[in-house]
Order: sequence, then C-alpha cells, then structure tokens
Amino acid sequence: MRDFAFVVYPGYSVMALAVVTAFEVANAIAGETLYDLHFVSETGGKVRTSAGMQLDTEPFTDRPFDTLVVGGSTLLEPVSPGMIAFLREASTRSRRVAAVCTGAFVLAEAGLLDERQATTHWMHARDLQRQFPKVRMTEDRIFVNDGPIWTSAGMTAGIDLALALIESDLGPEAAKAVARKLVVYHRRGGGQSQFSTLLELSPKSDRIQTALAYARDNLHKPLSVPDLAEAAALSPRQFSRAFHAETGQSPAKAIENLRVEAARGLMEQSRHPIDVVARQTGFSDRDHMRRAFLRAFGQPPQVLRRHARLEAVDA
Repeated sequence: MRDFAFVVYPGYSVMALAVVTAFEVANAIAGETLYDLHFVSETGGKVRTSAGMQLDTEPFTDRPFDTLVVGGSTLLEPVSPGMIAFLREASTRSRRVAAVCTGAFVLAEAGLLDERQATTHWMHARDLQRQFPKVRMTEDRIFVNDGPIWTSAGMTAGIDLALALIESDLGPEAAKAVARKLVVYHRRGGGQSQFSTLLELSPKSDRIQTALAYARDNLHKPLSVPDLAEAAALSPRQFSRAFHAETGQSPAKAIENLRVEAARGLMEQSRHPIDVVARQTGFSDRDHMRRAFLRAFGQPPQVLRRHARLEAVDA
C-alpha cells in the first residue's frame, strides 16, 4: 500500500483534486487499497478551496509518505513559510513529489525544482522561469518526470500525470484500465504538446466537429474534401464553406496541421523511421512531411526527434 498525501492550502484549485479520482479508481479496480489517500495542510481542519468548498485535512506531521502531490491555485500567491518548510523536509522522506499545474510554483519556491526539468500551465511557464531561473523549464509538455520530481501542465493534464504515476507503480495495463473507467480516450504521453490542433480550430457545429474527429481517426487515409463532407453529411461545397466559416482555415490546411501534430508525437515518442511516420500520418512521402514540419515548426522532423531524445537523456 502506498500512502499519498495531497498537500492543500487556501485557494487550492478544485480542478487539481481531479487527480485524486484516478487513484480512487485504481483502488476500486484492484478491490483493495493500493493507494491510501490523505489530504494534509499546515493547520489541519477545514481549508477553503478556490471555489469556496471546505476540504477536511490532516495537519502536517513528520509521517513519511510514498508520494506528495501539490496542486495549483487559481490566483498565484506566495504560500506560507510553514508550507515551504514542510515540503523541503517531507520531500526527503518521500519516494517522489508531484505538482499539478501551478503547483510547480510551490515546488520551485521550496527549491525542489532547482536544476531540474519541469513544466506547468503554458500561460504561466514564462513567469515561473523568470521568478525561478534555476528551473529548467520545458513549457510545451503535458508532464515532465525528472528523477523523483513530476510536474504537469494545467487543468486536465493532471489526469495524464496521475495515469503516468499509476503506470509507473502498477504497469501499463492497470493505467489503461483506470483510463477506461475515467472515460479518458487515451493517456497522453508526457512529451505531447500542451497545444491541440482540434482545440485551436474550435468548430462550432456538430457536423464540422464530426468531420474533424473522423479526420483525426483516419489520418493514414487521403482525406479529400468529399470524404470529409460525407462524414459531415454535407455536400462538398457546403462543407468547404461551413468549414472555413467556423475554423478560419481551409480543410486542406487543417488536415495538414492534424497530420503534423500526430507526426511530431510519433517522431518524439517512437523509434519509427521517418518514412513509416510519414505513411502512418498520411503524408505522401517524407519530403512532403519535412516541408510541413518546416512550415509549422521551422525545423525538420529529425531535429525535433533529436531534441526530444536529448531531453530524455538529461532527465
């Protein structure tokens, strides 16, 4: 059994508590208490969250925990000296320490991120780097693991972090089982970008959303306008007009962006040859994919793969 302590403080984001559910579900699936969950705070008792909820907590003690998890807050404000002292001391008694979203600021203030790679919500990454220059900020990642320290991007990225912790503890099948129970489509890898092409497109109608979902699931196919129009139950002319009106892009440009996003993930997280990545993500050949990468990132795919491997070695 692993003792988990969720470190709570006034203004703690309710969203950060979502990670608790992943460990609760792991217990339910196993039919036993694999994770003994505790909520701790400096004074104990009720702590008011960012949404006004009152959360019952245990006071800080010198009890050793397997894992400490610090969530973010809605407003970035310095935490108390007692909180910092607790984290510095408790981290020496814990196997690992994790931060969700802006909880990384708390770890950085405690000095736990010095000379380590870390990430946080993309909106606050530059501020963290400026305030804590010893942190090796990796601002465009879902989560980062550097030794005993884990940090994640904002909001729902905490679920990806929790699933990664479960996978580390119990194996990939256990993490997949928890993800299915949570109705998570798939666990995003830590190296995946915080930015999503589908989110950036923000289609308003169900028909255009359906067409984009079809495209995402069939990137290996040619995906012509008639194909997408059929998925959206529109004529090609109606589809092209509606697509541009809702997304501000042509279907061809949007599909290229989806292909590039998927190809980057494969380049960074797999050892597939470039020709295989190009084929799996629907590019006609490696040269076509290379030109698309240069347009999107200003770098060819080989360079992005090399950078990802160097980061993994440094971690």
